[in-house]
Amino acid sequence: MLKNLLYVVMFSALAAPLFEVKLPRGIDFTLRNSPTSQKYLIETMPGGVALLDYNNDGLLDIFLVNGGQLSDPMKTPENFERHDPRYWNRLYRQNRDGSFTDVTEEAGLAKAGDGNYGMGVAVGDYDNDGYPDLYVTSYGKNILYHNNGNGSFTDVTAKAGVGGGGWSVSAGFFDYDNDGKLDLFVTRYMEWDTKHSKSCGGEWHTYCPPEEFPATTNILYRNRGDGTFEDVSQRSGIASKKGRALGVAFADCDDDGFTDIYVANDGMQQFLFHNNGDGTFTERALEMGSGLSPDGRRLSGMGVVFQDYDNDGRPDVIVTELPREIYGLYHNDGNGSFSYRSLETGLGVLSSGSSGWGVGLEDFDNDGWKDLFVAQGHVLDNVEKIDSSLHYWELPTTAINHNGRFERTDSGSPSAAAGRGAAFGDLNNDGWQDAVMTVLGGPPQIFLNRGGKQHWLVISLRGTRSNRDGLGARVRVNGQTRFATTAGSYLSASDKRLHFGLGAAETAKVEIAWPSGTRQILNDVHADQFLEVREPEKP
Repeated sequence: MLKNLLYVVMFSALAAPLFEVKLPRGIDFTLRNSPTSQKYLIETMPGGVALLDYNNDGLLDIFLVNGGQLSDPMKTPENFERHDPRYWNRLYRQNRDGSFTDVTEEAGLAKAGDGNYGMGVAVGDYDNDGYPDLYVTSYGKNILYHNNGNGSFTDVTAKAGVGGGGWSVSAGFFDYDNDGKLDLFVTRYMEWDTKHSKSCGGEWHTYCPPEEFPATTNILYRNRGDGTFEDVSQRSGIASKKGRALGVAFADCDDDGFTDIYVANDGMQQFLFHNNGDGTFTERALEMGSGLSPDGRRLSGMGVVFQDYDNDGRPDVIVTELPREIYGLYHNDGNGSFSYRSLETGLGVLSSGSSGWGVGLEDFDNDGWKDLFVAQGHVLDNVEKIDSSLHYWELPTTAINHNGRFERTDSGSPSAAAGRGAAFGDLNNDGWQDAVMTVLGGPPQIFLNRGGKQHWLVISLRGTRSNRDGLGARVRVNGQTRFATTAGSYLSASDKRLHFGLGAAETAKVEIAWPSGTRQILNDVHADQFLEVREPEKP
């Protein structure tokens, strides 16, 4: 009797939607990907979203990356009409009443470059001045915007030397050499341009699969500390491997004190660049067991998250994929190897018929276990004509984590869509994690957490010897571990603050391993607060 009652209570809790999905007043963005009859591959790949507090007023703001105008067919030189306001990237400043104001022009972010078709965004304070900077990736040239601290940004790409080139996709800031300055990693998808685009699909004209085009290398920029970056892709070993990279995420997978890089590749093996601690990396995904499926199948890797899903203190990997491939979950076994756990964790059942993009592991119900959110939507906009069992528009997947096993729950999303980017953070500062998902051809979907009665703690890191925001730190709270980062997902950047659900606990023990090597412990920290922790000046 009691067992049945508990089951009913649990089922009822899961049946209630996690989120209220709505578009706050003031956000009028449409992600314009400009689909054409030519099926240019870039049409189906944007666009990113970032959650950041650009003006340090304590409220998260939203930056959205737009695509561009494609002609049918394209002419050379390629021009995507980014001077037209319909194709601008947009920055929305959050107001105290929860509404937003479009501040794109006054912030200096209106001109994205007519030769650029927008993709993703990375956030990091690369000059340690206390204000988050923006790096926007594109098919074309990337742009680094320096935050001036007065509500405006300046394009410093040429000075900084981080323009990239080709088809850049995701990017992220991290400190790979632990010198206290954030470096920059940029994924690139393939060698492709509209002139050399191909027709695929036979009877049904479709976007070509990635193997139709040559692979290419990713880029690693080292921060010199004087406002400029050095391209160390060759010297570091990053450029020794060619791939078809989309998502990227960072964590120290072997607890050696240096941040490693996981790259989601499309239609091939995945990459895990192990940080050797001497400025170089070695790609070790296959030997560590995180490069392929257990039967040796390549993955159509899209988005990636590199966090600890089972509370054993080690970062695991989830990679989103195409339907019938199931999303890959690689459990970090702690001995320099990973094991494939998609079936054991329930992820296989959740994902076998879906196409996943942006992804996050966040404790949405504040019970102390990280839950799952995946933005979904097929690559092919005519997939129903080819296979009636598949769908271009999909609902996002949300799943509650029960002691390391994921169980589907209602996201609250009112309609299916072609989801792409996803970013996570507490938009209304109520202690409950929210999500923002971009949608091809439409406005973003904003998932506001309905909340509950569980306790929580949100930590902001203030580095002194480490980089100012403590990116790369390993933070443990009441048996849970998070790795400080804004990167991960697909094309997107999440809130830098670290969120922990505490369940019924009213106090917490906080343990921090800073990138500098400093260890810090705080005991009896009160729950339900936003806490800034400053790194000790001396080890």
